[in-house]
Amino acid sequence: MDPTKDQAAEQLKQVNAQVKELTEKALPLAENALKEAKEAGALSAETKASVDKVFTDLNVMRDTQNALQTQLGEAEQLFARIGNGGNQAPAFARAGDLVIKDSAIIDFSKSVTAGKRLAIDVPRNALTSFAVNPVDGSTRIITNPNQRLTVRDLLAPGDTESNAVAYLRETGFTNNAATVAENTTKPYSEIEFEEVLSGVKTIAHLLKAAKQTLDDLPQLRSFINGRLLNGLKRVEDTQLLFGSGVGNNLHGIYPQATAFANPSTKTTPSNGIDIIRLAMLQVSLADLSATGHVLHEIDWTDIELIKDSNTGGYLFSNPFGTLEARLWGLPVAQTNQAGMLGNFLTGSFADAAQIFDREDANVVVSTENADDFEKNMISIRAEERLALAVYRPQAFVKGPLVIE
Repeated sequence: MDPTKDQAAEQLKQVNAQVKELTEKALPLAENALKEAKEAGALSAETKASVDKVFTDLNVMRDTQNALQTQLGEAEQLFARIGNGGNQAPAFARAGDLVIKDSAIIDFSKSVTAGKRLAIDVPRNALTSFAVNPVDGSTRIITNPNQRLTVRDLLAPGDTESNAVAYLRETGFTNNAATVAENTTKPYSEIEFEEVLSGVKTIAHLLKAAKQTLDDLPQLRSFINGRLLNGLKRVEDTQLLFGSGVGNNLHGIYPQATAFANPSTKTTPSNGIDIIRLAMLQVSLADLSATGHVLHEIDWTDIELIKDSNTGGYLFSNPFGTLEARLWGLPVAQTNQAGMLGNFLTGSFADAAQIFDREDANVVVSTENADDFEKNMISIRAEERLALAVYRPQAFVKGPLVIE
């Protein structure tokens, strides 16, 4: 484990012991206080002060316990830091960082062997960059406040070891629940399902690099993070949103989503923001709550730049702040997919759809592919395998951001 994680774990162990000790001390005090109040009709000042102090100390220690548990959990799950002697700010723990730390690639870079191919598995949480400060017991982990959400971030996560995921997709629901008299037949509600088999699909690409890149592992890291993995994420966004479901494509959410139809008889939308709020209502009427939106970067920028006509102040943003993108209280995933320009997607991403990862990003470095030997090049491949399940298409609403 990272030394800073060891330190946090040891602190948590000590705090847990103190919480246990205070809890054991507090319970008898509370029982005695209740007994005294019942017999005397009130607590003495001395008893009240004693009880207040113990429970105040216990609450403080519990807050510390929660903070340490969160700190340690985030450190273990999200960060794989590269040691730098403590002289510089820590590097981002991204896939490229993990690749160049792998002992196999380090040994290989020192003695390049013809016909050699190395595969390095990259955990899913290393596909996004996070910055952290050293943990010394008094500092806290800080993630990048401007981290932009992707479509994946909105969806429920999952794993699979199969080449396809079978699930039931709801196609209709009739709610016949009603009040009934005694000794009468109870009504049946009707839910219609269809069985769906969602195949695991592969997203992959290769890039060429000079063999000398292996002599400069930091450059290799930048190459992997900046080009290979960002390329995967762009296509992943496209597939999760617009995949046709034909051939080697995922069946994306947007084609399956329900078209927007104003469910309110009292409100007529006058702009895109109104439409999105009414779309949230449409999702709610499908018996699920919306958990997020997807908008094109241009459309979200237009929303952020809306100003009060009287004061000139921004209505949805603070140009000097670091607030995450949210609309009507829900997170906004921004994309530059052309199909989303002028459109929106709102829905119950966390409940009505799920990603199943078959294989996290896998980075392969090969010394001989095609004419690599002749041109003194190497080939670097990144790929991932995943499936998408959309359990209830009615829980997603799509449409244009303009009144038609």
